[in-house]
Amino acid sequence: MTNEFHSEIEKTMQFTKIGIALKDWPSLSESQRLEIFNSLSEEEASDFFDSLDSNYQADLFEQFDRDLKRRWANDLAYDDLADILQLLEPEQVEETLSLLAKHARIEVMALMAYAEDVAGGLMNSNYIRLRANMYVEEAIRYIRTQTLSNVETIYYTYVIDATQKLLGVVSLRELFGARDGQKVSDLMTSGDDLIAIPDNMDQEEIGRVFSRFEQVVLPVIDDEFRMKGIITIDDIIKAVEEETTEDMQKIAAVESLDAPYLEVGFFEMTKKRLGWLVILFIGQMLTATAMTHFEAAIAHTVALVTFIPLIISSGGNSGAQASTLVIRALALGEVKNSDSLRVFFRELGSGLFMGFILGIFGFMRIYFWPHANEAYGVNFAQISLIVGCSIICIVMWGTLVGSMLPFLLKKLRFDPATASTPFVATICDVTGIIIYFSIAHALL
Repeated sequence: MTNEFHSEIEKTMQFTKIGIALKDWPSLSESQRLEIFNSLSEEEASDFFDSLDSNYQADLFEQFDRDLKRRWANDLAYDDLADILQLLEPEQVEETLSLLAKHARIEVMALMAYAEDVAGGLMNSNYIRLRANMYVEEAIRYIRTQTLSNVETIYYTYVIDATQKLLGVVSLRELFGARDGQKVSDLMTSGDDLIAIPDNMDQEEIGRVFSRFEQVVLPVIDDEFRMKGIITIDDIIKAVEEETTEDMQKIAAVESLDAPYLEVGFFEMTKKRLGWLVILFIGQMLTATAMTHFEAAIAHTVALVTFIPLIISSGGNSGAQASTLVIRALALGEVKNSDSLRVFFRELGSGLFMGFILGIFGFMRIYFWPHANEAYGVNFAQISLIVGCSIICIVMWGTLVGSMLPFLLKKLRFDPATASTPFVATICDVTGIIIYFSIAHALL
């Protein structure tokens, strides 16, 4: 092993000890990663493994020998193991499941049956169950024994009946603060005050529920209110981070990456970016087509061409602003499809006002320019009016396109983030040219 690699191991040890993820991890080979990982103590390895993205966890897990796989498979939380197994080849999944105890295998397979971006795929089925008729002293003794097992959290316990239906939730604080002789049913939160998540709820909506009610852990139930598991705040933070990353990639007109940036191959990365670029390029070609219909106006006043970049960028910028704001508002649940009319009139007013301000600047830039008649010809007053009016119309139009397109896509059951900034800008470019030269044709 080279001296550089030795120093890399030492650096990794230092990073891990102070709790900072190794920034150079993506650039290391698989064998180097395994060697570094094996050099860590058991506690450090556990902390470091937890801090890794699930794709990197799966890459490491694949390289473990059978004994190491058995140890990690039985130490990991069921939901974390299910996430890893969903990224492995079928034969690796079979081998790993065979290393688990029967009850653990059933739990992990049940979690794998859910999509990874819904509550069932994020939940952990290891939680503390209590009965409503238990006395507080019994419940505390039972919780004490459960701390030795692999439960996700002991701070909240869940009261269920014989059919596994969720009756209520009680915190450890409430149990320790209870009087002698009280039953769990006297302390538990139940009925309308009980917050639970359906097992098919999307991770974005789950994030909003956690945020709205300021919870750190919530129960997951099925259609018949049977308790299926729990989701903790750390699970949903990771899921929301992935969802936000995917939305950001789509807003930039890139297909969502299924792995960390440096893990995506050259041709795979090119494929995910080139498709949208081709579509946008074809869209931009329509700009040239639109201009051919206004050759007469261009020939009459060549100075009009000078302001084409100014005109189309104004529409693209206003459209990009509006689409970004609306996409984010939809993602956070601040607006719904039913609010589209309110958003339309709000953005209509905003676009008109902003367009008017920019239009005045555009008008003044030409009309009061020194020696304007020499720079832009004897029609400089008309040109300044054309540019001013065009900016007002195009900014207003761009704002409406950017704000309404996400609603349209959501109604058609597409991801609103597909209304990417380059896509909106391309639409505004083509339509901006048409608006600009139509106004020029009318006023000249």
